[in-house]
Amino acid sequence: MNTRQLRIAASPCMIAAALGWSAPVLAQQTTGDEGADKIIFWHEVPQILVSAARDPRVRIEDFTGSVTVIDDQQIEQRQIRNVEDALRDVPGVAVSSIPGQTQIRLRGTEGNHVLVLVDGIEVSDPGSGEYDIGTLQAEIGSSLEVLRGPQSAVWGNDAIGGVVAYNSASGRDLEGLAAFVEGGTNNTINGSMRYGANGDGWNAALSATAVTTDGEPNARGGTRDIGRESYTVSAKGSVSLAPNFSLRAVGRFVSTQGEFNEQDFTFGSPTLGLVIDSPGTEFESEQLSGLLGARLDTLDGAWVHDLSVQFTDATRETTQPTGFPSSTQSDRFKASYVTSYDFGGSDHSLTFAADYELEGFNNVATFDFRNEVENTGFVAQYAYAGDRFDLSASVRHDINDLFEDATTFRLGAGFEATDTTRLRAAFGTGVKNPTLNELFGFFDGQFVGNPDLQPEESTSWEVGIDQGLADGLAMLSITYFNAELDNEIFTDFPPPNFIATPGNRITQSTQQGLEVALSGDLGAGFSLNAAYTFLDAEENAAEEVRRPDHIGSFIINWSDPREKASVNLALRYNGTAVDSDFTTGAFPAPTTTLSSYTLVNLNARYQLVDGLNLFGRIENLLDEEYEQVFTFVSPGINVLGGFEVRF
Repeated sequence: MNTRQLRIAASPCMIAAALGWSAPVLAQQTTGDEGADKIIFWHEVPQILVSAARDPRVRIEDFTGSVTVIDDQQIEQRQIRNVEDALRDVPGVAVSSIPGQTQIRLRGTEGNHVLVLVDGIEVSDPGSGEYDIGTLQAEIGSSLEVLRGPQSAVWGNDAIGGVVAYNSASGRDLEGLAAFVEGGTNNTINGSMRYGANGDGWNAALSATAVTTDGEPNARGGTRDIGRESYTVSAKGSVSLAPNFSLRAVGRFVSTQGEFNEQDFTFGSPTLGLVIDSPGTEFESEQLSGLLGARLDTLDGAWVHDLSVQFTDATRETTQPTGFPSSTQSDRFKASYVTSYDFGGSDHSLTFAADYELEGFNNVATFDFRNEVENTGFVAQYAYAGDRFDLSASVRHDINDLFEDATTFRLGAGFEATDTTRLRAAFGTGVKNPTLNELFGFFDGQFVGNPDLQPEESTSWEVGIDQGLADGLAMLSITYFNAELDNEIFTDFPPPNFIATPGNRITQSTQQGLEVALSGDLGAGFSLNAAYTFLDAEENAAEEVRRPDHIGSFIINWSDPREKASVNLALRYNGTAVDSDFTTGAFPAPTTTLSSYTLVNLNARYQLVDGLNLFGRIENLLDEEYEQVFTFVSPGINVLGGFEVRF
């Protein structure tokens, strides 16, 4: 990464990004254009905000929306192994995890309303429209960007709630060999290794990550351990064939095998609706994805052209001796062209983009035929980045083969009210097309598709303030958001057969809330990050499931100035939430309350010699008993330790 100077009032995106960093921030005073003192923050930050816009060179300080950046140093300090754990520290994000499916919800939207990008590749399963974030392991040197609020005007129909962009390190970001291995309770073993190299006009990186664990029971009073194994191999690189022309490539393969338990839906059973030990029940998923891209800079770099093609191929098999085994295969092909002109280095820029996407799904276990959906989208975007005022406007028109064409837009603005205060606002619309599962069904005779479904539509706005405190040693960000969702897709059980099928609600869903983030340098090597979210998500005045009203995290880190040792303490709070209660045997199921819980993680690291570190951590230090999904018991205390080498 390149060290850059950041002015505190440069943009809301920069401030929000700073709130995601937990490394100490150094501040100094400098004189601005009008002679007033300005606070300067020095930090290593990404030059490009990957997920913010279709402009392939957009700068982080020019973005006008709500975004959190979690950099590689923060992931290392917290000893993050699963990306889902990093997301628990992001305002506006709710995580619910069970074996085989970890869902994320941004600002109260659904799991399939979040676009997940991994090194620029859309990785959601085209069948379900969701990505199991529990299969995404944090590789050495990786970073994370989370955009909150509707991004359909930029990214299309998968981004009503926002965008989560995971970025692995390139051969230029992290050079040489790095590896770690750790072990702990439940016979858990984690390991990761990467190698990065670069030269004149090229760089390349290769990474491999593995996790295996026997797990522990996840049924109330159960004795069956729920284990899993997951392996990831990835590679990325780029080469400049000419001073203004470069090629890039990304490849990734993920394989996960695991056990899970079923719920008992036998009427009259004493465990009706509860999770029960289910021997022999397991799943296996594989995903192969790749991207090829080319970039051409013309007019001395003022006019940029970017062409890319990408694919994702996902398979999943489940074995359920007493249930419904399934085997699915889904795939996505996407081609994109983006061209951006910055008017010769001025504060104005225009971007145009065109996307073609083809998604396919085949449930080979129950019926052997393929279903497809096709989409073509066109994007226009204008941005102005001034000294005190920023403005962005985006519009997208989607041509769908199964639905009416859709047009979405987004407007954002930021204003530097004082040298330490930034005001911002955004308004946008979003659309989410029905998934292939919802349109064509999943289990033959058990979940019947509805080809008459209509897309979900969202309207959202937000206002926020970003404030520097304590002479630039602390940063505070507060955002209020409000959204409405029409045509929400839900699962119905119509009589007389009560077979599950999706439909569109005629009532309206609403989401509103408050996001607060605080970070600061406490001195003596201590730094802190804190986040809090209040959420009110309702459908026809009824509280939506698995969306806690209150979510918070508090993380304090101490680092030895000589970089010989560090200690990190993380507290994560989830307030009460409602979930479906199937123990009554009623369809649709009534709701019940999931109790609040607080998780405490503690870790430490010590450098034995240059390039060799010992580390250890305790997860769920207080051995909290909690459920993220009704009757699915989450893991208790875990203790792990290991070593890391870098050359």
